[in-house]
Amino acid sequence: MAVNISNRKPNVKNIRSHALNATKKKQKLNLVVVRDVNGKKYRLSAKELRSLKKDQKVSA
Repeated sequence: MAVNISNRKPNVKNIRSHALNATKKKQKLNLVVVRDVNGKKYRLSAKELRSLKKDQKVSA
């Protein structure tokens, strides 16, 4: 089981029809599962993973 370490929340917005009806829509995160050196699984967003790779805190 992967541990969820991301603190980010999904975006919530309204979808508007031509009659101006408002319907809530959730835009969920792109969560990926990453293993560390010891084999433990972590779940974090692809955006966070990309920034960690850019800062070279995690290897590919």
